[in-house]
Amino acid sequence: MEAKATLRFVRVSPRKARLVVDLIRGKRIEDARTILRLANKASARTVRKVLDSAMANAGQTGVIDVDSLFVKSAFVNQGTSQKRFRPAPMGRAHRYRRRTSHITIVLDER
Repeated sequence: MEAKATLRFVRVSPRKARLVVDLIRGKRIEDARTILRLANKASARTVRKVLDSAMANAGQTGVIDVDSLFVKSAFVNQGTSQKRFRPAPMGRAHRYRRRTSHITIVLDER
């Protein structure tokens, strides 16, 4: 039985979040939490919260043994981009995008 958690519209670039999510895919829960705790990336804290939420979702069903869980799939999709403007020389403005992400983690028993 699978347990799933999704965090949507996170203010982190999908490209940067994928670097962290790739580290935990296929790992046991304890190993994944340790990796995220020691990872020197800003998005590691957010991914760890999603992982904890998926663990709590697995515990709510009562059928799944939380100790035997592993990360079946973990992926980051691109969310909407907020368009912002930065002042530029000679009275102009340059547009830039603040990207958002949708982080999904699926756990399963091994």
